[in-house]
Amino acid sequence: MNTSLATFEKDVIDASALAPVLVDFWAPWCGPCKTLGPMLEKLEQEYGGRWRLVKVNVDENQQLAAHFQVRSIPHVVAFAGGRPVDQFTGVLPEGQLRAFIERLVPDPAQAEHRTALHALEQGELEVARDHLQAALALDPGFDEARLDLIELLLDQEQVEDARREAELLSPKTTQGIDPRYNALKTRLDALDAATDLPPTDALEAAVAADPANLEARFDLANALIARRAYEPALEHLLEIVKRDRSFRDDAGRKTMLSVFDLAAQRPELVAQWRRKLSAVLY
Repeated sequence: MNTSLATFEKDVIDASALAPVLVDFWAPWCGPCKTLGPMLEKLEQEYGGRWRLVKVNVDENQQLAAHFQVRSIPHVVAFAGGRPVDQFTGVLPEGQLRAFIERLVPDPAQAEHRTALHALEQGELEVARDHLQAALALDPGFDEARLDLIELLLDQEQVEDARREAELLSPKTTQGIDPRYNALKTRLDALDAATDLPPTDALEAAVAADPANLEARFDLANALIARRAYEPALEHLLEIVKRDRSFRDDAGRKTMLSVFDLAAQRPELVAQWRRKLSAVLY
């Protein structure tokens, strides 16, 4: 593929969010370019889409060449994640060229995961789910992808599927201090608890009748977490911390910390309630 200043952002910057892009700065009069170009084209086909080749004719795109400080050709700049990450000038032997590419190219499971994340950003949930499942088929121990899949399943209210996926997480995630896992476990636990709890209005009435009823207050917080009503849940959890830090082995504070992870995309809310919790604790 040939690119120009007008299409460079789409062809290179945006495309490198999905797979590495090698930009080959060349010219028709350049003898070494005629050696390197076909080698790159052959390897691009061999790798089957795991990276892309984009060519820039420096005679026709002097502004691009100047921007990347191309003083000698052929000159190759590698992009990943929307930014330049490596480069070389001249013709590399094929073995060295392969080694250069291998440093850039993610393994197939990571490539599927990257595509899934891009689909999530675009709101293409089913596409994202397919790619996450493909990543896990290639690498069953890829916990980061599995956590993304669990979160997606919960968002789609497919709780049983999410629970089954959680059981497949490795001990390094479930037994370590992984904030994402702790947050999702809190959400799963809240959903489990909510199925056996009285209706929310009954729990609210119980708390109103007896504000010191910490069991009812904790149940109400779990019911609210299951509905992703994080702010009222935090209100009840903070009240538990104020009244009795020892309740259920400090469950009020611990659950608040997990809710902070669940609500990570609402930084103002999290910052506000972190301050409130710190004021109570210290």
